[in-house]
Amino acid sequence: MSTVQRPPTASAALLTDGTTVTIRPIDPADRAAVLALHADRMSEESRRLRFLGSSARAADLTADRLCGPLRTDGFALGAWAADVLVGEADYEVLDEAAGTAELALAVADAWQHRGVGTLLLEHLVHAAREHGLAAFEADTLAGNRAVHRVFTDLGLPVHRRYEQGEVKVRVPLAEADEGYRRAVDERGRAADVASLGALLRPASVAVVGASRRPASVGGSVLRKIRDGGFTGEVWAVNPHADQVAGRTAYPSVAALPDVPDLAVLAVPAAAVPAVAEECGQVGVRALVVLTSGLDAGQARRLSGSCRRHSMRLVGPNSLGIAATDPRVRLDAEFGGAFPLPGTAGVAVQSGGVGIALLQRLAWLGIGVSSFVSLGDKYDVSGNDLLQWWESDGHTDLALLHLESFGNPRAFARTARRVTRSMPVLTVDAGRSAAGRRGAASHTAAAATPTVTREALFRQAGITAARSVAELVETAALLHAQPLPATRGAVAVVSNAGGVGILAADACADAGLVLPDLPADLAARLLDLLPAGASAANPVDTTAAVGPDRFRACLDALEHSDAVDALMVCLVPTALSDEPESGLLRALLDGGARRRIPVTVVRLGQQVPVTRLRAADGVLPQYADPRSAAAALAHARERSRWLGRPIGADVDVPGCDPGAARRIVDAHLAEHPAGGWLDPLATATLLACYGLPLTTTVWARDPHSAVVAARALRHDGHDGRTVLKAYWPDQVHKSAAGAVRTGLRTDRDVRDTYREFTAAFGDRMAGVVVQPMAAPGVELLAGLVQDQVFGPLVVLGLGGTATDVLDDRAARLAPLTDLDLPEMVAGLRAAALLSGRPGSPPVDLPAIHRILAGLSRMADDLPQIAEADLNPVIARPDGVLCVDARIRVEPRPPFDPYLRRLRRPQGLPEEEP
Repeated sequence: MSTVQRPPTASAALLTDGTTVTIRPIDPADRAAVLALHADRMSEESRRLRFLGSSARAADLTADRLCGPLRTDGFALGAWAADVLVGEADYEVLDEAAGTAELALAVADAWQHRGVGTLLLEHLVHAAREHGLAAFEADTLAGNRAVHRVFTDLGLPVHRRYEQGEVKVRVPLAEADEGYRRAVDERGRAADVASLGALLRPASVAVVGASRRPASVGGSVLRKIRDGGFTGEVWAVNPHADQVAGRTAYPSVAALPDVPDLAVLAVPAAAVPAVAEECGQVGVRALVVLTSGLDAGQARRLSGSCRRHSMRLVGPNSLGIAATDPRVRLDAEFGGAFPLPGTAGVAVQSGGVGIALLQRLAWLGIGVSSFVSLGDKYDVSGNDLLQWWESDGHTDLALLHLESFGNPRAFARTARRVTRSMPVLTVDAGRSAAGRRGAASHTAAAATPTVTREALFRQAGITAARSVAELVETAALLHAQPLPATRGAVAVVSNAGGVGILAADACADAGLVLPDLPADLAARLLDLLPAGASAANPVDTTAAVGPDRFRACLDALEHSDAVDALMVCLVPTALSDEPESGLLRALLDGGARRRIPVTVVRLGQQVPVTRLRAADGVLPQYADPRSAAAALAHARERSRWLGRPIGADVDVPGCDPGAARRIVDAHLAEHPAGGWLDPLATATLLACYGLPLTTTVWARDPHSAVVAARALRHDGHDGRTVLKAYWPDQVHKSAAGAVRTGLRTDRDVRDTYREFTAAFGDRMAGVVVQPMAAPGVELLAGLVQDQVFGPLVVLGLGGTATDVLDDRAARLAPLTDLDLPEMVAGLRAAALLSGRPGSPPVDLPAIHRILAGLSRMADDLPQIAEADLNPVIARPDGVLCVDARIRVEPRPPFDPYLRRLRRPQGLPEEEP
């Protein structure tokens, strides 16, 4: 067990009622606060339950214990609300060998039943696990129902033993991680939703900086709130005016007749911190800051006020927010038009994108449940809004345009849950080659921003469009039509053969399939259609088809079970220059809500996507078959996602994370800035996770190399050995000419060592001696710690051509049992691994075990910046890594699932 270390900084987190508290370690300067908590803020009954009896000195003794000199046998955390200590949780190590510690918890009477104790325990569990503890133990009175409820609700196993009126509680810390995470998720969701109520369902709003100038931001927002029919009270704050937009203006927030739930700030940047502090002091619960251009000091003060006074913050640099719920009808944004009421939740970072998105949604008749322009995103994020939409009872479609992710792993976990109940769409921006980082290993070079974002979206079930236009075009389909089956089989029906061919090509490019129609269905279609029609797929009805026959053709395809979707392509012809008058009307008369999704393509329409209204719904209508095909492909992928079972965490038996940590800690103790592990440390670390590195012997001189090679030949290998020159910070061995293979004799080994010495001189520290591996499929497997997204596990074709072939699959750790086969199947060269005539499949379960081991290693050791196993030789009888490199760097442990608010901009980072 490692020595207890106090975390360097504090974390803000939400209670069940949405109140913000600060969790931080208790230190000697907190003695007065600890004494006040136990002596003044807890009743005599609470103290009796806490201390298992009455004692006049209990509060003093506790303050002395928690605030004495820094100890290595215990740890204490406090929860502060507006600089007042409202709860504390601590442990003292009982048995270092067994990893057990005694737990104690106290919460002020006025703050009980608000989640203080549970939140403290979550953070204490995190600290205890990092310190190597295995279990908490606590002695409690049988009548202390509150603390027993806290233990029960925590989500970890709880074992109780009754002894003479007392209950001895034991809480194992290493068990039921997924159940515990689900419990933490639910508490986090409930707290998040409670905190956002004042923002998205306010009963009153103040616009601070509401100007009399109609073109001003503050004046515009005030008028939109008024004209939008906001159901609550709205006040104008302007110290230089008596009235604004027909309403009384007040000189300050403190002068208002009542405390607003929400304040919208449209004041100069220099005034923002003072106004925010005033809002917090009077009790405002949420801020929307429209102002841009805050400097670091202003950002720090704004964020500090919001944390201290439990205010949720949107912005700064926000376009504003809107909530169309009839009970609210709030439009507090300065875009060009009122958002149309509806069921789509929209969150954007760019105000310009937000305006364009609202406009395009309005063209389609897709209304908005709530709209939030996140701006610089100091606090409220896409993760918060996903949880709000999941719970608001109005939203059934989520649209996001995010330029950054505060905690991608927490976001992915939330999105993975939300996408089961509603489509979540985003724009995958930043895909250019300029995003590729310079990196020292093949694995790190593969971890481009594109790869990491795609892995995040794929694992979370998020529909990622390539542009705002594609986002809207896909939303039009998902909002109006059923999902297709997972095959992606499309029937294209057109009244002109040329456009049908264009549509068929577009479907193929999008990964959809145009199957041959069954003979009986084709015959039936030919009976229905005019002479000259084609019943192949695409189906060419010819320009002579009439409305009734056209509708009958679509009905036959819909009910045939041969296809999963219909793409109907209509063009004006000499027989009918207005398809709406005939074929289009026939299509709409057949109904918009069919068993399978229907898209309409009309070449030449002025708007990229519109909608056609029928009696039972709407049909999306596209100007280009490529847009329709892309939307159908996204719908097919969503259907596949929903049909995919929820994966389970992979088990990696026989791991030794303690030994692995000792290897990493020893290297960082000797090299504080980090660096590449030497070959022996690399081999030992991989062995801790069952990763199969070939026999590796380290030699520092020619004689040792000869002895090692001779021993390998005698161990049953085929007589050939490999020598690899090594020096610290070595990059690519093959490119540097530092690898020789096929060495058969002592003389070959001795001569090769001398060649290396002549070529590399004093920088060479020695050589690695290995047996020649049998041939097989060469793979690359590795991991890289992304500063934003966390650990990414990569699999691809390996060897010297790995960067040329660029055939890779990637997933963010931790991997599930479903990710393992999907990564293998996702390679373009998957057929090389799964077998083909004359070539049996390689040992796929062994590849899965390598990926699982890398995932576990990434989770256990955030200090591993990159690990590169290349090549990994896969054969029918197993897999073997013949070269590996691992780079470590100093990083504090980081739990992405620990409940805490994002670190405000302008303050030092708590974790990477």
